[in-house]
Amino acid sequence: MEINEILEISPYSLSKDQKRELLNNRLHELTRKHYEQCLPYRRMMDAMELDMDNLPGYEKLPFLPVRLFKEFELRSCEKDEIVKTMTSSGTTGQQVSRIFLDRETSSAQQKCLTKIVSHFIGTKRVPMLILDTSAVVKNRSMFSARGAGILGFSMFGSKRQYALDENMELDIEGMKNFLEEHKDETIFMFGFTFMIWQYFYKKLIETGYLPNLSKGVLIHGGGWKKLVNEKVSPIEYKKRLNEVCGILPENIHDYYGMVEQTGCVYMECQCGYLHASVFSDVLIRRPKDFSLAAVGEQGLIEVVSVLPGSYPGHVLLTEDEGMILGEDDCPCGLKGKYFKIEGRIKNAEIRGCSDTYATKF
Repeated sequence: MEINEILEISPYSLSKDQKRELLNNRLHELTRKHYEQCLPYRRMMDAMELDMDNLPGYEKLPFLPVRLFKEFELRSCEKDEIVKTMTSSGTTGQQVSRIFLDRETSSAQQKCLTKIVSHFIGTKRVPMLILDTSAVVKNRSMFSARGAGILGFSMFGSKRQYALDENMELDIEGMKNFLEEHKDETIFMFGFTFMIWQYFYKKLIETGYLPNLSKGVLIHGGGWKKLVNEKVSPIEYKKRLNEVCGILPENIHDYYGMVEQTGCVYMECQCGYLHASVFSDVLIRRPKDFSLAAVGEQGLIEVVSVLPGSYPGHVLLTEDEGMILGEDDCPCGLKGKYFKIEGRIKNAEIRGCSDTYATKF
């Protein structure tokens, strides 16, 4: 099945068996493509003695550690086919991952993100309040994970307003005018978890400006490490935002994602769990031997995605820990696996958009 056909499927509609068949077919196709077109990937698969004529189920396909994208130029397309190079977030001195996108992969990422996010905010474009500064998206040739996140989610906005100026201060006048113009409409908000807390929530309290965002829907992501250090839980986070600007807790959605698999985000449902769509899956591996962990058992997070066609990022082992809570039986009604993140493995580099910014500044 071609990627555009796959992206016509409703994101949380397939049962476990249907989804597994879809993922096996697509991930086998991608594995063969990257083997043929990416020499470093071919060498790694040969070293693993992977039989390309008899590929196993995707749970047994060799995974690449995400760190390899910092060390090697991994691409399965010609240099003149690259339309965008994305880089991961990183603190000063860290190497960053480089992800090379051709036109087809870039388009598929955008379509996938649209399908997933539209399930939560609807298909109609609405006014958008970006809880960040426009300065982060000024360089369009090299996309950081933070800039890519803002630009990716911006396609859901009919009109866009940044909440912060270039000095990371609240643009109160700009927000007042924007909210007055759209006072009877749903407002879509996007930002990164720690930055919303530090530069939006805290500044609202400091200035005493308490906008009415009760009709708002907020999607945020990018790491919880700094907020955990401040002893702010997800429940407390939602409660405090509700108190200062009226956003309903059920309309605040965290998401888990990474630059190495842009487009395949894992959205938080109304029950507070992260969900894998039909376009991706999550596996948990035991750190000692990388065997598959059971439901409810904590381990390393592996992510698979149907999207990466221009680089071998379809089966990746992250440096995050988490656990699967169930599959096809979440109280919210969405099909697929639902899970939670427990944090970064010890001594792993900080790489979430919020957390790397907090570490720098």
